[in-house]
Amino acid sequence: MIGLVVVSHSQALARAAVALAIELLPEQPVRVQIAAGLDENTLGTDAVAVAEAIAAADTGDGVLVLMDLGSAVLSAETALDLLDTPHTVRLCAAPLVEGLVAALAAAGGGADLEKVAGEADRALDAKRAQLGETPAPLRDSAAGPAAPEVVVAVFEVRNEHGLHARPAAELVAGLRDLDAVVTLRNATTDAGPVPAESLTRVLTLGVMPGQQLEVTASGPDAQAALARIAALTTGH
Repeated sequence: MIGLVVVSHSQALARAAVALAIELLPEQPVRVQIAAGLDENTLGTDAVAVAEAIAAADTGDGVLVLMDLGSAVLSAETALDLLDTPHTVRLCAAPLVEGLVAALAAAGGGADLEKVAGEADRALDAKRAQLGETPAPLRDSAAGPAAPEVVVAVFEVRNEHGLHARPAAELVAGLRDLDAVVTLRNATTDAGPVPAESLTRVLTLGVMPGQQLEVTASGPDAQAALARIAALTTGH
């Protein structure tokens, strides 16, 4: 499983970012390490600490490093030269908070390093969509290839805050153990479809309370997927 490292000038900032991500996505079997501050009260970054965090986060599948700004990037680059043993590491330019949440969701689902990095890189798409901006085009098809025995259902979303942040994260995590290919579309605004396994893309739907969520599923657990989404979005 991919490990994550948060590099920041501030220990308080790094801890808060990790706490937020873990609160949104609890019980993820992902190693998340922090390399932040010169000490608890002094701002700065330390390449040696970053190298140690990378080594601690790596389970053998690779490590994604997220950084805040300035010397955090330089320290992360230097850390790669300080590692005693080979590690597969990707330095990611994603925004620290949004990127961490997206990366944690993808890594917790067993995605490889390239996919985890891709999810982090697209972490601002939901915010851009909310502000009326057009997200960067997807490099692959959101809906994927056509599949036989497709089931479709439409649910009215009754969550107090719609399908944002925590409920979206719960939906993605709730489908993780099912053998099903699931896509979602905001049938009210015609946004989507997007793959339900991608937190960043689910958030781009901007589903609000009272809007209609169209769910398309295929595979052995397609009906189970519909039932879980219904429970998470409608309370039934």
